[in-house]
Amino acid sequence: MILITEDLRARLLANAATEVEADHVPVLKLFNPVGAATWLLSQLDADGDTLFGLCDLGFGFPELGSVSLAELQSVKGPLGLGVERDLFFKASFPLSVYAEVARLAGHITQEEQPLRQAASRLEIPTSELPPDAAERPRR
Repeated sequence: MILITEDLRARLLANAATEVEADHVPVLKLFNPVGAATWLLSQLDADGDTLFGLCDLGFGFPELGSVSLAELQSVKGPLGLGVERDLFFKASFPLSVYAEVARLAGHITQEEQPLRQAASRLEIPTSELPPDAAERPRR
């Protein structure tokens, strides 16, 4: 599987190239299909290899940091399975919100309620957040 498409690569590089330090929304989610490791990534350095984001190796201590794309691509687990990209991932919050919830939960989560609560605690303006699923009209 191609971990980073050209479109994703362009978005990751653009985030890394910003002059001002910013709290970017994660661009992609990678995961180990036979393990607990997950990465929410928001930036790719100009070297084309160093990714930055929220890294959770499944030991209960997710952290913000860098990871090598080449190393992720070289991982081969049982049955030869490698790291995969979550094709359906769409981030709704800045990376700091995911990091705060992951720190409290001990793992990366996409559960909306704790993410919204963390966004509120971190004073992320609600105009920048997606509509609350509970408030959306049902069809």
